[in-house]
Amino acid sequence: MKLALVGIGKIAVDQHVPAITASLDWELAATVSRKGHVEGVESFAAIEAMLAARPEVEVVSLALPPVPRFAYAWAALQAGKHVMLEKPPGATLAEVHALQALAEERGLTLYATWHSRMAHAVAPAKAWLQSKTVTRAHITWREDVRKWHPGQDWVFEPGGMGVFDPGSNALSILTKILPTPVHLTAADLDFPSNRQTPIAARLTFSGNVTADFDWRQEGHQTWDIEVETNEGQLALRMGGNVLEIDGNTVAGTSSIMGEYPALYARMAELVRLGESDVDLSPMVHVSDAMTLGRRASVDPFSF
Repeated sequence: MKLALVGIGKIAVDQHVPAITASLDWELAATVSRKGHVEGVESFAAIEAMLAARPEVEVVSLALPPVPRFAYAWAALQAGKHVMLEKPPGATLAEVHALQALAEERGLTLYATWHSRMAHAVAPAKAWLQSKTVTRAHITWREDVRKWHPGQDWVFEPGGMGVFDPGSNALSILTKILPTPVHLTAADLDFPSNRQTPIAARLTFSGNVTADFDWRQEGHQTWDIEVETNEGQLALRMGGNVLEIDGNTVAGTSSIMGEYPALYARMAELVRLGESDVDLSPMVHVSDAMTLGRRASVDPFSF
């Protein structure tokens, strides 16, 4: 299938383009970006121009930041294209609901992707927890924003989500593997005094579940989820790519490079089946944290 990729930034270059290029399901037929381009692929500055010039494109994958994404997705759906959304799927829940309704009305596929759910050890972790009672769970998700979003000030602007940009990866895994849903009960959010979104967050959920997100960790990056049950302990390391049971590694690999190929394989499957996949549960937790969170001002942040 012919696919157009919108937003040629770091995540597109690092993950989307290699995944598309390696897949037998897809042909990268066009890109849309104000600055970036992919060698050998026709580039457009505006999605309207691409849609008019390349009617044979069947699918539009959106890898640009959340705030402008709705207008691009709406235009693609109106033009009869299936749409794939980078995480988080939008700046607000309401706009994603609107896209979902339009896709359903037009008989098109809409896929709200959560790449961390495709990590190697997530499926076996879910299977192991299925028949067990969770007594406690804790997320430690600490990384360096300067490494993963160098100079990208938009992450600290309204709608950029701040530390919830990576934190939603953890929440996407949590909502996938827990046998019983949880809801947020409290949150503490640290906002740099010169920024509009949090750089750190501590979350408390029902079911004795907690989370610690921080975007200021230099050196070793920590992406861990630890779960205690009535029948032993589970830990997911490396962002869900390594599974430990009672301290022993039982599944997975330390590589994160399988996540985006799995997303594009899932998108191909959804298009063939004529179905959509729009699970917003990780984004609901983020929204609830911004609603319930106690705000604290911390030191200014600059790249």
